[in-house]
Amino acid sequence: MTDFNFRQAGLTTLNTELDAIAQLAQYINDDFTQACELIVNAQGKVVVMGMGKSGHIGNKIAATLASTGTPAFFVHPGEASHGDLGMIEKGDVVLAISNSGEASEILTLLPVVKRRGIALIAMTGNPSSTMARLAQIHLCIKVPKEACPIGLAPTSSTTATLVMGDSLAVALMQAKGFTADDFALSHPGGALGRKLLLRISDVMHTGEALPKVFPSSTVRDALLEISAKGLGMTAVVDADNTLLGIFTDGDLRRLLDQRLDLHTTEIGDVMGKKPSTVDADLLAAEGLKMMEEKKINGLLVTENQTLIGALNMHDLLKAGVM
Repeated sequence: MTDFNFRQAGLTTLNTELDAIAQLAQYINDDFTQACELIVNAQGKVVVMGMGKSGHIGNKIAATLASTGTPAFFVHPGEASHGDLGMIEKGDVVLAISNSGEASEILTLLPVVKRRGIALIAMTGNPSSTMARLAQIHLCIKVPKEACPIGLAPTSSTTATLVMGDSLAVALMQAKGFTADDFALSHPGGALGRKLLLRISDVMHTGEALPKVFPSSTVRDALLEISAKGLGMTAVVDADNTLLGIFTDGDLRRLLDQRLDLHTTEIGDVMGKKPSTVDADLLAAEGLKMMEEKKINGLLVTENQTLIGALNMHDLLKAGVM
């Protein structure tokens, strides 16, 4: 054990990095606007480069740009010198990141980039650096000091770089009118994507898997249908498949208290006559919200009062909506 004050060390780091971010506001200026306009009007992609810690941050910036409507990818400067430079085409915009602005691996590439007429944005902490001078636009990420107490490990500077990258991505996202639906289309495998893309029609039971009985069916018949289909409910329909009502596990518990004969009582006499229904094209997340608000475990899906599907809370759980 030690009496070292870890909490104080953590707070000092936090406050140093907060100060670095606050200082960054002065650099959201005309250069920032020009960088955004250059990217918006570019015919190609944003190609992000960076070495070391700047490379790690660059990877994240490229990913954020790509997922918010600005096509982008990361190219390692070392690999670019050995063939990957061919991935960069005229019409692209290179975003080169280096806190010092003197990363030799990037500087080696810049004459080729400029000779090919590819636009260059440099993001550095030194406006007088070689990269800043060679770039078409310079985004300053200078910080008062690193949070590292010996001033060597990139800490405040990498935080500032990431924040500047996020500022670019969000500004571009808003300028392009990028929507939640657009975001979902680029994240179909994630939980958020499923909530924004998945519709009732994607998870509902149809055809032979759809529980339904006629109003003249007995309660016993309805229970057999509920058990067979496993949704904890059955719809009650007429000969034209028009929805008339619903009977659920909860209805059965209430019915048992009345001591009715399950073999002779017709389901039409005891069914719920105002079932909750949804349209097939409704978002599954909206269906979940409806279930939670009404404190029910299942929904029937209709089209012009005709039964076309059914689902329960378990279906939404399996689909990853919950």
